[in-house]
Amino acid sequence: MKIENQAMMFALLSKYTILAKGEDGRTVIQEGMKRYGMERGARMAARARANGDPICLWTNQAYGEWKPDYPGQMEFGTVSAEPTLVTYISKCAWCEAWKKYDILEYGREYCVNVDAAVYEGFGHGFGCGAVCTPVTTAMSWGGDVCRFDWGLPLPAEEQEKIAAKKSELGTSAMRDFAYHTAHIYCTVADAIYKAFPEDSEEIISNAVRDYIDLFGQEDYDALLEFSPADFQTV
Repeated sequence: MKIENQAMMFALLSKYTILAKGEDGRTVIQEGMKRYGMERGARMAARARANGDPICLWTNQAYGEWKPDYPGQMEFGTVSAEPTLVTYISKCAWCEAWKKYDILEYGREYCVNVDAAVYEGFGHGFGCGAVCTPVTTAMSWGGDVCRFDWGLPLPAEEQEKIAAKKSELGTSAMRDFAYHTAHIYCTVADAIYKAFPEDSEEIISNAVRDYIDLFGQEDYDALLEFSPADFQTV
């Protein structure tokens, strides 16, 4: 599976929840996304601790759980490292997928709080209250570029640590997009079910139907091989 699978699973769940429940549905989607991001961040932190690494900004940047499907799919980098780290994304595979399938209106809900939630799940500001703050309008919401201020400096020596740690880890800290798509499905669908028990079956079934139409029954069945416990473990 690819980034497109995860992007569309989220967008379809978002679409049918918001169509059915309006602003209440949008709120529930955001609650599900915050939980998803917190769980991702917690896994990253657990891997760092297991390797004897500290929970801090440079390890947060080193222990990412995904990579682009192919070179050039994403464009991102650093605007400045001090007085605080500011990063950017100027080409986004998620945004491109939502545009491709004309579902940007619902897919962009993904961008509202996921980065801040991952950061919070990783270390909640590392004891000093640092947060990941968007400083531009996200591209999915009409901006030209996404920029994030991470609230802490990233000195040159820590940048070197990131490069060394990424080289050491390779892809061992990453998970494929079957895993990430299943995580989105499990977490967001659970939020929908808990918030709207009487309507959740129809909402989720509509999203699943459209997902199968796009990617096939086999791709959907592969998601069912995961359980909630799979997203709580390193």
